[in-house]
Amino acid sequence: MSITKTTQPAASRSSPCELPLQPESAATPTLTRRLLLMAGGSLALGVALPARSADRHSEALAAMKAPAPFEPNAFIRIGTDDSVTLTMARVEMGQGIYTALSMLIAEELEVPLSRVTLAHAPPDAARYGNPRAGGGQITGGSNSIMGAWEPMRVAGATARAMLVSAAAQEWGVPAAECQAREGRVSHPPSGRQLRYGQLTRSAARLPMPQQVALKPQHLFRLIGKPIPRLDVAGKVNGSATYGIDVRLPGMLYAAVAACPVFGGTLASVDEAPALAVSGVRQVVRISNAVAVIAVHSWAAKQGLAALKIEWNNGAGAGVSTAQLRQDLEQQLDRQDAASALSKGDVQAALAVAASRHSAVYHSPFLAHAAMEPVNCTVHLKPDGCDVWVGTQAPIRARDAAVKASALPADKIRIHNHLLGGGFGRRLEADYVEQSVALARTVQGPVQFIWSREEDIQHDILRPMYADRLSAALDAQGRPTAITHRVVGSSILARVAPGAVRNGLDGDAVEAGLGPYAWPAAQLDYVRHEPMPGLATGWWRGVGPTHNCFVIESFVDELATLSRQDPVAYRLALLPPGSRTRAVLELVALKSGWDTPLPAAKTKGSRRGRGVAVLSAFGSFMAQVAEVTVDAAGEIRVDRVVCAVDCGMVVNPDTVHAQVDGSIQFGVTAALWGEITLQGGRVEQSNFHDYRVLRLSEAPQVDVYVLRSDEAPGGIGEPGTSAVIAAVANAVHAATGYRARSLPVRPGSA
Repeated sequence: MSITKTTQPAASRSSPCELPLQPESAATPTLTRRLLLMAGGSLALGVALPARSADRHSEALAAMKAPAPFEPNAFIRIGTDDSVTLTMARVEMGQGIYTALSMLIAEELEVPLSRVTLAHAPPDAARYGNPRAGGGQITGGSNSIMGAWEPMRVAGATARAMLVSAAAQEWGVPAAECQAREGRVSHPPSGRQLRYGQLTRSAARLPMPQQVALKPQHLFRLIGKPIPRLDVAGKVNGSATYGIDVRLPGMLYAAVAACPVFGGTLASVDEAPALAVSGVRQVVRISNAVAVIAVHSWAAKQGLAALKIEWNNGAGAGVSTAQLRQDLEQQLDRQDAASALSKGDVQAALAVAASRHSAVYHSPFLAHAAMEPVNCTVHLKPDGCDVWVGTQAPIRARDAAVKASALPADKIRIHNHLLGGGFGRRLEADYVEQSVALARTVQGPVQFIWSREEDIQHDILRPMYADRLSAALDAQGRPTAITHRVVGSSILARVAPGAVRNGLDGDAVEAGLGPYAWPAAQLDYVRHEPMPGLATGWWRGVGPTHNCFVIESFVDELATLSRQDPVAYRLALLPPGSRTRAVLELVALKSGWDTPLPAAKTKGSRRGRGVAVLSAFGSFMAQVAEVTVDAAGEIRVDRVVCAVDCGMVVNPDTVHAQVDGSIQFGVTAALWGEITLQGGRVEQSNFHDYRVLRLSEAPQVDVYVLRSDEAPGGIGEPGTSAVIAAVANAVHAATGYRARSLPVRPGSA
């Protein structure tokens, strides 16, 4: 077994070792138009400012005179100057996808990675849809590499094959005698060579090959190597452009307030105090929100604070978290649950069980709280609308602008940017719709920025859930059957109704039984929406983020009842030779699971280890968390050891960074993540009461990646899902407190 490992202590992150890869046979996939077209997304490195009309005329004349570039497919454009432009398949929000997808293209195209420049795609699902997301043009679900692994390589290999054929024809030699390397085609027998830029015209006249040979793995020069990320320099020196960085000539700024009660509306506004603030230009309103427009953001903020607003709170004014939790529990006994999986005779196993065990778990609402608050810049004119935004879903952003502006789709131009954190929040387009609607009476471009308070209190929240699990056990404490009922709102019913069949939201139950070989099992789902006006959405995954906590905590309960070691208990449920078993065995070894933890250094503190496994997003993961719980019940996560099998790895640096980041994100959720409602309003407003992990609190993270020849899996979300359960189980090991509701709060000793 080959692995690579990195140790990443708090406040210090070291580069991981190179991941060793083994040879594979060359692949020769059949090239189809769909394969070439279904591999992209929208991405932007900067802001394209509108040119003056004279400039546009000059540019048009220059374009007519310039030689046409070679564009063999929707993603690659090669200029006569040897430039290589990649229309990127996904949006960059910190996950390193700029670099990874550029590596896929550069590897097969045989060009230096440094030569690849990036351009964003317009909203166009037919050309840039995500094949792993039903063809939608979105970035999410940890599926960027999964969806791009073959199509992007085929795109690069196709362009390379056509350039080689063009050179062979020019020299009158067999294409098999020619080689492509470093952006040139050479003919070794004669010593001749041509740059790609010299071949663009002749290559463009060739027919597209129906089959291309992808490079065998042992010839990879980029894929599998730890490559420094292409976007780091711009983020370090400040040149990287996020949506919030957009600056346009004559741009105004807007501060926004929406009804604090979900489902409420605007009743009245006294504009006079705001208009008296220096720099404020106007106050605009829609049915449930109001914005102050000013010459700079501080004036807009001060003007908003001065407004006298009356709200119609509506029916949601009486809703509280306690009520919503009670409502969820009442749905656990519904008779019309949708079945997700039924295996074996569960009822028979329960009838003859030596013992039974049941538990009810609760998972709270969660906000995304990305470092870049929600923002959108709009220039709405009678004949068109430009939108500058950071979005994971450019088509949804365009459609929201269409709805709010009443303009046709071809009059909407989306300018996408780097995202300062997405986590699923920027899959939504509510802030685009609101911004365009508010901009309808504003002359010129205006930038709408939600305050941190507005961002948290009007987020599209991760759903609340209630889960009930029951298990039948034999005399040795081994499970003979398990049932799991999930109750919660359906995100798919809102964003993709066609994906919900027979009442089942497949995302809500993903990983609901874990990776285990249960003798008999029943998994079902009950949809229950919390309240009118409160929409729920994805949060660095959804189903696995709560299901892994639930199922892995319950399995830990069963191991405790049976007086068996938690790792050994899990291994007995995992098939021999399975990928999950391999990561569990590795993490047990690397964490020193069978050795005692050093004693706590502080009097009254207790220490413990907890384990969790996950199979989701096409990857397999096991984690061991080490925690210290002090006498007051405060938890510190000291160390997390993670073993992962995510298939073939494009960039090991990205995998290690993604796992580390997702673990830190999940630790925050485990210890403090909770959005509560009172009077229909979110009670939390900023990082003082919606706490996030500080750098000084970050645990040491040790990541071990198993070498695998399997197709790539996803890596952005599994770490978050698994660590929540590992931390909860570690707290139980330390204190005896079993967390059946998050966040984990063991109380004082």
